Amino acid sequence: MPTYAFSQLSEETLKTLVTLKGKYVAAEVWEQMQIDLTENELRRLKDLISTLRRRNLMVMNESTLWARAIYPMLVLAEQGHVQAWRGVPLKAAYATFALEGEADGALAPSLGGKIQPPYLIVHEAKRGINAPDPQFQLYGEMLAAAWLNWQKDSNTEQEIFGCYTVNDSWAFVRGVVSDIDVEKPTFTVEFSPDYNGILDAEYIVRLLKFIVAKHQKTCMYQ
Repeated sequence: MPTYAFSQLSEETLKTLVTLKGKYVAAEVWEQMQIDLTENELRRLKDLISTLRRRNLMVMNESTLWARAIYPMLVLAEQGHVQAWRGVPLKAAYATFALEGEADGALAPSLGGKIQPPYLIVHEAKRGINAPDPQFQLYGEMLAAAWLNWQKDSNTEQEIFGCYTVNDSWAFVRGVVSDIDVEKPTFTVEFSPDYNGILDAEYIVRLLKFIVAKHQKTCMYQ
């Protein structure tokens, strides 16, 4: 069985592994996917934005940008036993191929201090002319996370969310992996508009909270 690192994945490679389908979703649908922030969360977010406005984010190195602008917003979306994680190892063995590597971040449950299969994967786009396409690396990471959730609940249709960040901009993807146990599963993806990490910060965190709450509700009925 061939094993693919996330950094190896391209659109052509993915199409040999899964049936890849894109689905149009109006921006208004994404705008409905939100949960209001508490007063404490709003205050923390305003403090974060105030600091970021005084920083030169365009030239900030990737690790510093992650620590200052990306990870703090993930932390604001934490609910209950779901928390933000950095450097998340992922490994999946589908019927005819395997995937492995490390996602930059995730929102996922914690059990005894150890990460459980994630609800949302975060991929930080690398800079430079020769940098891999972040979208297809994210797809691979989402496929791996979906497989891990399938191992937990055995549902052959798995919903998984992802997002990739470019500097301080965010783009979200909703994915559904169906027929997960066949030779060539189907992976259907829907795309959000792009959001600015400062101007759209409150909406981004509301959307992150919605994703976490949605999966927590799903888990209650399993």
